[in-house]
Amino acid sequence: MKNILISTGGSGGHVVPAKILSEHLHSNFNVFISTDSRGLKYLDEKNNIILINTPKLNLNIFFIFKIFQVIYLVIKTILLLKKNKINIVFSTGGYMSLPVCFGAKLLGIKIYLLEPNIVLGRANRLFLGFCKKIFTYTGSLKNFPEKLKHKIQIITPLVKKNFYEKREIKTENKAFCLLVVGGSQGAKIFDNVVKNVIINVSKKNKIKIIQQTHKSNTDQLRGIYDEAKIENTIFDFEENLADLINQSDLCITRAGASTLAELSIMNKPFLTIPLVSAKDNHQFENANFYQNLGCCWVMNQKDFNDVNLEKFLNHIIMNKSEYNIKKNNLEKHNSQNSWNNINQKILEIINEN
Repeated sequence: MKNILISTGGSGGHVVPAKILSEHLHSNFNVFISTDSRGLKYLDEKNNIILINTPKLNLNIFFIFKIFQVIYLVIKTILLLKKNKINIVFSTGGYMSLPVCFGAKLLGIKIYLLEPNIVLGRANRLFLGFCKKIFTYTGSLKNFPEKLKHKIQIITPLVKKNFYEKREIKTENKAFCLLVVGGSQGAKIFDNVVKNVIINVSKKNKIKIIQQTHKSNTDQLRGIYDEAKIENTIFDFEENLADLINQSDLCITRAGASTLAELSIMNKPFLTIPLVSAKDNHQFENANFYQNLGCCWVMNQKDFNDVNLEKFLNHIIMNKSEYNIKKNNLEKHNSQNSWNNINQKILEIINEN
């Protein structure tokens, strides 16, 4: 059985796809995962985990020192790749992947890239020239070199297996159920805007709220909704997010690739507010991808306020036709998507080279 190393780290946007990729591969390969210390919190299984803390290469007085750190980590990685007899390297992007991909290149190990976002990441762009394939969710990535488009391999967005299973369980809500998630990096702006709007909307409509917030704010937010007699579930982190998505009618979210993929695969329409500080504006492009499919609504952060959100929710609750169009478009988009189909496609591509 061949050995595969998946390089990841940083935020959930990198680590979650790596975990799912590992789940697809573990029956056919011995799978190792390399990550930095930030990524460890997203990994439940600590076996076959290799810790590689790559420094961020910012242009400052420590830049030269960090370059030497990366060189040291490349040497360390080469020894680790040899020790574990790695045959294939997968990278989910990010500067965390630099030592692993450089080490694999020097050893002549096959490299595959995964780009979950609609904008090609800078690290993945760096390694495009000597990767075998790059797995993407669309053939129209922003900033992708035309001469290397033959390396693109389009796959269904990676989500955990239980999302496919939960999709088959139909729920009927007596109250309109709104799910609010801020992603792995949170979204404080949601706390400030959503609670006031929900209270106002609940005066005319029966509504339930499921909301993610920082753990320091869960009790306070729950108390606000309880006082207003609004059914609520408040959480800071939920491993079984598929259950919460399944309970909801509509979601308000940032535009991280993993979150949008999860909502899409479960056929849940969503309003997305892209994070304006996202590198290369990739969250806007992620949101725009689904908007062009007619599956969601996009609101700029500068427009996300009490007045606009209340107007939007009242419109959706009172006039279901627009909501139903989005839901139907999602169902059409995902009609052929299944865990087994994507599993077979990934394995076929790896085994054909």
